[in-house]
Amino acid sequence: AVSNTDPKPVAEPGSGVMNPMIGGQALLATRDILENMAASPLHSTLVADLKESGVASALKSTGQFTVFAPTNAAFAAAGPESKSTLARRMSYLIVPGKYDSQALLRLISEAGGDARLRTAEGGTLVARMNGPTNIVLMDEKGNTADIAIYDVRDKNGIIHVVDRVLEPSGPTRQVASN
Repeated sequence: AVSNTDPKPVAEPGSGVMNPMIGGQALLATRDILENMAASPLHSTLVADLKESGVASALKSTGQFTVFAPTNAAFAAAGPESKSTLARRMSYLIVPGKYDSQALLRLISEAGGDARLRTAEGGTLVARMNGPTNIVLMDEKGNTADIAIYDVRDKNGIIHVVDRVLEPSGPTRQVASN
């Protein structure tokens, strides 16, 4: 499991934005999602898989995305993915739009407890509360992941570090562009 025992969040000079540190590394709000994940020592597997699958280029674009970023330990526990389904797995971890923890809490509340998030892969993640302050995500197979580190702000979105790899189920879908 990931512990958020890193030092206090770091404010980027001139930005006023506070980001949590991950693995002792400052992740800066002026970087894009891919640049910040590449700086995190806990996300080398995710970055390699994003690049190998071709999904990485989207995370350097000007759109807004929310990435639920499994750690290296989460990928090790999940086991390897075949090359043919890697892009699908990577796209399932990305939700178009910018959803920080406050936005997720609001969606969960408005949805009566189960907020459905449409992924770039075309599938659905369900966000719900696990206790008074923790948000848990459930994939289409019923697996759950806790958000271990919230709200890493990037110039093109938000990263939330999760403790498990979330995966789509069923046949390949049309990619969503919501």
